[in-house]
Parts: sequence; structure tokens; C-alpha cells
Amino acid sequence: MIQGSNILGYERPLVIRISFTTCIVVTVCLPLLGLITCVSISSLFHFEDATGTHCQVPNYLPSISASISLSPECHIWRFCIGLHSAPRLLVAFTYFRFYKSRFAARSSESALSCLNLTFSIFENLGLLLLTYVYHKTCFVLFIVSSLIYMLITCRLWRSIKKYSLSPEDAKSHHWKVRFLLLNVCFCAFAGFFYWKHNMYCESGSYTFFALFEYLVVFSNMAFHLTAVWDFKSREVVVISSFEDKDF
Repeated sequence: MIQGSNILGYERPLVIRISFTTCIVVTVCLPLLGLITCVSISSLFHFEDATGTHCQVPNYLPSISASISLSPECHIWRFCIGLHSAPRLLVAFTYFRFYKSRFAARSSESALSCLNLTFSIFENLGLLLLTYVYHKTCFVLFIVSSLIYMLITCRLWRSIKKYSLSPEDAKSHHWKVRFLLLNVCFCAFAGFFYWKHNMYCESGSYTFFALFEYLVVFSNMAFHLTAVWDFKSREVVVISSFEDKDF
């Protein structure tokens, strides 16, 4: 919603209101649509390049790293990740303020909220570095930060659910825990098939690795999407003030 008008020659501030739910959905959908687009283009137009392996065994799915390293896929992915990074930080700091106000009198949860913000920033940083630099260290930073962030978040929401009567809080905690468990399982399977492919070069191992790699990312996105229950009634407000200046 946009508000603003001109009264008696004076400009009122331009106020833009966006529901926090919309902000969260757009933030999650940007990398989701970017990934789907990149994988689809790679599969349709660059299949041989995207599915080739070092030991030349049959592979039927492009990995994420292969999909986002080709052109124009890399430009689409960089655009989506670059655009979503600022709202991600906004959500991270909103959670931090929420936890600080909720656990103002509890030192352990207050300390965990600081760690939660730190690993949320590391996760976002790891994703940006993975997108624009790409290095194994960046991938490890993203995965480890993501898992620790989700684990701390579940711990904080267990405390919130314990003292809250809101069904939304209970539902949020319920799905956060399940998406965390799914993410851990998918990470384990992806790691297993990646190891199996590199050790034995078995046909199909890299295909299963790529499949579980997708599921790792999708479960991570689903975890972040649970924020729509946490900030259902909140808004993002942008105010632009116009002032006359004499020179």
C-alpha cells in the first residue's frame, strides 16, 4: 500500500507499506524460482555439459553447482541471490529484535539469539560467496551455518512454545523441527552419494547426489518460509520525506 499526497502545496511523506508475509514469500521465492529456472535451462539446452562427470559414468540430473556455472544460468542465479540477500538480512535482524524482546529476562536464550543472528549472517554470506566466488570453503560455510542456525532457531522456539498459548507458535515450532530433520537427512544422503560417486564411480550415484542436493535446498527454503507464521501481522514500512530546500 502506498500513501502520500499534496496538501496546500506541502508534500506529505510517501509511505509504502508491505506486509512482512509478502516480504518473506518474495525473499524465499527469488532463489527458488532462480534455481528451478537454472536447472530447467541446463537440462533442456546444456544437458551434456551440466551432467558430465569426471569418470564419465551416466548421470541424469545436473547438480546445482553445474547448473549455475553455465551461461545464461549463472547470470540468472546471481541476479536472484543478489536481489534476495538484503531482505534476508532484514528478516535476520527482525528475528533478533523479536528474540531480544521475548527473552529480555533470560540470559541463556538472549545469548542464543545473538548466536542465531551470527549464523544467519554467515549463512547469507556463505551463499553470496558461493554464488559469486564459488569455493569449497564457501559451500562448507553455507551448509554448516545453515544447520547451526536452524538448530538454534528450533531451540529458541521450543522455549517460546513452552510459555506461549498461541497455536501459531506451536505450529511454527512443529514445522521448524520437521524441516530441520529433513534437511539433516537430505544432507546425509547427499554426502553419502557424493562419497560413493568419488570412491567407486558407480552409475547413478551422482544423479542421486544431485537429487538430494535439491532436497537440501528446498528443505532449507521451507524452513525459512515458516517465518510467515512468526510475523503474520507485521509490516515493512518505507517512508520517503520530501523537503523544500532554498539555495
